[in-house]
Amino acid sequence: MGLTSNTVLALAALLAALLFVATVLLWPRLAGRNWRAVLGRVALLLLTQLLLFATLGLAANKSFLFYGSWTDLFGQETELGVVVDHSAAARDITVVDKQGMDVAGGTKPRVGGQIQKIVIAGEKSRIAGQAYVYLPPEYFKPRYADKNFPAALVLTGYPGTAENLLKGLRYPRTAHTQAQAGRMQPMVLVMLRPTVAPPRDTECVDVPRGPQTETFLAEDIPKAVSETYRVGTRARNWGVIGNSTGGYCALKFALHHPATFSAGAGLSAYYRAAEDPTTGDLFHGDDRARKRADLMWSLDHVKPSNTSFLVTSSRHGEDNLKETQRFVAKVRPPARVSSITLDNGGHNFGTWRREIPAAMEWLSGRLRAS
Repeated sequence: MGLTSNTVLALAALLAALLFVATVLLWPRLAGRNWRAVLGRVALLLLTQLLLFATLGLAANKSFLFYGSWTDLFGQETELGVVVDHSAAARDITVVDKQGMDVAGGTKPRVGGQIQKIVIAGEKSRIAGQAYVYLPPEYFKPRYADKNFPAALVLTGYPGTAENLLKGLRYPRTAHTQAQAGRMQPMVLVMLRPTVAPPRDTECVDVPRGPQTETFLAEDIPKAVSETYRVGTRARNWGVIGNSTGGYCALKFALHHPATFSAGAGLSAYYRAAEDPTTGDLFHGDDRARKRADLMWSLDHVKPSNTSFLVTSSRHGEDNLKETQRFVAKVRPPARVSSITLDNGGHNFGTWRREIPAAMEWLSGRLRAS
């Protein structure tokens, strides 16, 4: 049973309730002052509180997906061990698993589409990372056999997991529902976390003598995906969307790589690379690189392109509202900018789930099939 499964949560809640009832019933029998009675009372109280906190923790984790699995919770994540041969015979993308969708008839790809777990080997960056690819039902239907699809790179925040995008933020399910309702076109989604050298937060920067994160995400991945799947290769075929750190990365990629991405959506994004103990020294004294990682500076100094941006915030609950308004004011034609501003919404999954349907519809409207 998975850490985020309903069964685990229900079992924990049931055990907590049963132990509470047992405590009420047994308390009179443990009213004595001998050591056995005292020990019994202490044990019942501790066990009841432990199960109560465990239930609350499981419920919070299911909602916000701080941890995607038991191995993630206990620090047994093995993703660091990926080794890739970069010889001429090596494949850029290796499919390691396939799964259906959590929708009616979702076990059949022509009905629900399919989610593939892949390992991507970056040709230029020499970085290898795991991702999930959502292929819509149309991808498997004969009448679309010669059709290329638009695609979106979907990024989590730091230190999130790619599973957050599937289970917590529900990107594949949202894309399926929106497309079936005719509110967006069928799209391929490439979902991963921007943390390529965990636990370090590289802020989607090409670190001197370090991880070439921007090259991996903004160059290697679109190229590898377009060569493996029926996805177009032009900027009009590709968009990028993310939340928090992933939102910052999405806006940066759309701004600095207009030949690859024609649209970028940043949900609760910030606008300059963080520099703190989790990032280490990202720029090694390169002031130009530091300025380039500041989106406000870039909007003033990079020639505008025909790129579309979407930014989100809330009047109460987010601390990026003023910076978001500054970003909107700085975007110059031919670039275009749109925004979503909620009345209330914190920096959390609940807020982003309210924004993702509209953001995906917006993104779909700015991309084209080949």
